[in-house]
This record gives sequence, C-alpha cells and structure tokens, in this order.
Amino acid sequence: MSTHFRADEFLPASAVDRITEERVNHPERIREEAEARRTRPRLTSDGRLLIVAADHPGRFVTAASGDPLAMADRHQYLARIVRLLTQSTVDGIMSTPDILDELLILSSFVRQRRGESFLDGKLLVGCMNRGGLAGASFEMNDRFGAYQAAEMKRMGIDAAKMMFRLDLENPDSGATIQACAEALRELAALDIPAFLEPLPVERQDGKYKVIKTAQAMARVIGVATALGNSTRLLWLKVPYVEDYAAVARASTCPMLMLGGGSRDDPREVISEFAAGMAAGGNVRGVLVGRNILFPGEADPAAMASALGGLVHEGLSVNQAFELWKQSGSQAPEPLQL
Repeated sequence: MSTHFRADEFLPASAVDRITEERVNHPERIREEAEARRTRPRLTSDGRLLIVAADHPGRFVTAASGDPLAMADRHQYLARIVRLLTQSTVDGIMSTPDILDELLILSSFVRQRRGESFLDGKLLVGCMNRGGLAGASFEMNDRFGAYQAAEMKRMGIDAAKMMFRLDLENPDSGATIQACAEALRELAALDIPAFLEPLPVERQDGKYKVIKTAQAMARVIGVATALGNSTRLLWLKVPYVEDYAAVARASTCPMLMLGGGSRDDPREVISEFAAGMAAGGNVRGVLVGRNILFPGEADPAAMASALGGLVHEGLSVNQAFELWKQSGSQAPEPLQL
C-alpha cells in the first residue's frame, strides 16, 4: 500500500519563499536555467509518452480530492509536480508559464547543489490558450493568453499544447478553432511539436460537458487534424471513452489519453488507461493531471510507476496495480536544494 504523501516533508515550505526571492533579485535565473537544461534529442525514445498535466489553475480549476483549493496551494502543487518529475517513468510536464518558470527556478537550486537537475531530459510542454475560464460567459472563446510560439523557441520549450471545445450552438467555438489553426502554423514553422486537444461539448444545466461518445470524439478529431499547414509534428490529446478503438481509427496521428477528474480508486484509473492503450497502434500514452497529482492520499510516485509500466513496458492491469502497491511503500526522500 502506498504511503501518504506530505508536501512539506518532500519540498520544504522555505523553498517557495526562495522562489520569490529569486523572482525579485535574480529574475534572469529563469532564462539561465532554461539554457542550462539538458534537453532530449527526440520527443520520445520508445515511441510512447507519460506526461503530467499541470495547467488547471490557469483555467480557474483548483479542486481535487474533495478539496476546493487543492491546486491553488502552490507549495502543495509544486511539491507533487516535482515528486513526479523525479521519477524515471515520467517523460515531462505540460503547464502554463508561471509554473514552468517556478520549476526552472527550483531546478536551478538543485543544479547549483548537484550539477544536474530533475528537469534534465524531461519534456517541457507549454500551454498556449488559457482564456476560456471555467464557468465564465466567454468560456467557449478560449483566447491564447499564455505561451507564444516564438517565446517557446527562445526558452527551449520542447512542445506546445492547445485545445478547442466544439459546441455547434456557440459561434465562439469557431474563433478558438481559427486561433488553434494559426498557432499550429506558427509552431510548424519553428519545428515545435504540438499537442492538440479537441473536445466535443454541449451545455447541460448551465455548464459545458464533454460529450463522451466514440462517435462525437471521432468526428471532432477529423476537424482537429485538418487544421494548420501540416500534421507532421501533431499529437492528439483525447479523453478515454467506451469503444476507444473507433476513436483511434479516426486518425493516424499519435494520440495521448487524458484522465479527467481525480478518482480515489487507482485500479479504476489504471484499467481505463490500459483499455485505451490496447485500442490502437496510434494510442501512445497518457497526458494526465489530477489522477496522478492527487491520487487520494497516496504518493503520486506510485501512480507514476503504475502508469509508466502500462505506457513504457506494456504491463497488464494486474501487474501495474501490483506495481502501484509496491512503489509507494516508503516515504520519499526530501528534495535536496
């Protein structure tokens, strides 16, 4: 059974204060560490990826595991992210500029002490459009309020992530789709891979809900892959649904699954992703957030081991679940800063 994860034991609260001090006194540290970071020669070494999604606060989403402000606590959030990035099974992180900047500052502390860092060899995926805030009247007009392609190139960001939600009743969806097309053209011109998340949605009880059917997903994938000048660097990010094989057949582009809201049962999460990985040869891994960052009270590293086993080693559900039980049996050693 996995041990409980305690953020303050892994990443001291004083580290957050040090980040602020660096922001005030040495803001150049962010760019310096970006230049010092050892990047990968290729996006993936084995054709598969396990990436942590940590862009939720930028979309006005802070609840996880029953706590409405779980992801609003930056110390807690960073501790869990860094814990995952220290795991060999995790390929990288997708997030907004604020969080990637904080990780680069923490990385510089570790590099000064050890000569290497937890960000070396990891993928940094920059989130681009964060304008469609959850619950806002302009939620479907998802403006590009975060990274731009040129800045990601300067910072050595490895890839970009964007999304559009297609509501056939809302014209703002069209504006977001057009913005995604323009961003894909800019990224391709700079040879930056893109992860595009197309979601079919409808309004129910005053809220937008994803239409989780294979038919709806397959149709919206056709829209997504027709955008831009080329799909040579395009990956898709698509939630798991029943009959995922029909979803996988909608494109030859490599596809990552997303996980949705956090669940307390790790076996349920593992089983779902295992089914998705078996659905087609172009399903190449997962880009997962709350279900790996906030797996109940367990150590996030245990879920990283289980999902890493599924993605990179082809483990069965039972094998991955056994790995989950074994991997978090000891408390993690504190990060040395």
